[in-house]
Amino acid sequence: MPYLEGLRFLENLDKICDVRRKYLFKGELETDEKYGYFPYRRPIDYYIKHGVVNLDKPPGPTSHEVVAWIKRMFGLSKAGHGGTLEPQ
Repeated sequence: MPYLEGLRFLENLDKICDVRRKYLFKGELETDEKYGYFPYRRPIDYYIKHGVVNLDKPPGPTSHEVVAWIKRMFGLSKAGHGGTLEPQ
């Protein structure tokens, strides 16, 4: 049952975040995977193509340098940043 895998995923996230919630499932629908992935089944290539890298930039390198590093690390032709990457 896919919803049980999803429930375990959410419960693990809650443990990591030290959150206590109760979940209620009203029903389970079939989903065609061509429309997306369960988060725990999503391939790393999908995260790289469609994902966001959340980072805490240290003092020193410029925002432009950090974006260049990310592009090089993940082999990307395009990358950018939203907002400032400056500390504080």
